[in-house]
Amino acid sequence: MTLPLFSPGQDPGPSFSELLRRVQGSPSAINNRDAVEMPHGTTIVAIRYADGVVMAGDRRATEGHSIASRDIDKVFPADRHSGVSIAGAAGPAVEMVRIFQTELEHYEKVEGVALSLEGKANQLGGMIRRNLPMAMQGLAVVPIYAGYDLRRKVGRIFKYDLTGGRYEEGDFHATGSGGRDARTTIKLGYRDGIERDGAIQLAVESLWQAADEDAATGGPDVVRGLYPTVATITADGFERVADEEVARLFGELVARKTSEGRPR
Repeated sequence: MTLPLFSPGQDPGPSFSELLRRVQGSPSAINNRDAVEMPHGTTIVAIRYADGVVMAGDRRATEGHSIASRDIDKVFPADRHSGVSIAGAAGPAVEMVRIFQTELEHYEKVEGVALSLEGKANQLGGMIRRNLPMAMQGLAVVPIYAGYDLRRKVGRIFKYDLTGGRYEEGDFHATGSGGRDARTTIKLGYRDGIERDGAIQLAVESLWQAADEDAATGGPDVVRGLYPTVATITADGFERVADEEVARLFGELVARKTSEGRPR
């Protein structure tokens, strides 16, 4: 296999996604008449806390009115100090994450330095913008990007719209079909300077409330041992929270809800 060669005016530089585009061309839009039901990811949340950011997502993917998957992962490391969570069309979303991971690694190898956190957020925005023709056909991808800014020494959260517009959130964000209910729960429980355990507990409760109101959001599946994916991002890097800890927090939540009386 030989590497492609480009003239100076066509060189894609350190951008891996631009390299793919020049080698393979842009993907064609799907004709509405040929559209089929595809798995969609649902609810994801991000909460900034004292030492960084907590990201979480439920495990359910839906296909129309059916459950397509009960154990899909929606929270991924983008690189050592940042992560991306996905909502929307599951297939294109996972592919976008994989290309984004390679994009960041490729840039660092070519340039010799890593992008800033804002630069990484901008790169993801460009990828979402290039997906707009697919989004107009119903294959939308709406991620949350978050990470620990080594320069500012603080966690940061970025949200996007379908056109790739990037917007920074101060303290928390949630999106997907259960995003509104999750945001409401976080808003009521969030406080400045919240610590790691409190932020994880708040993320768990927000997904619980989203699952209680939104049929497409999956709650904890005790029988199968499936719980939402939760991860922290700090100066020490991206770290997934153990399922045992998440299960314990859900157990405490259920006990608290039970003691408060049957929900209406």
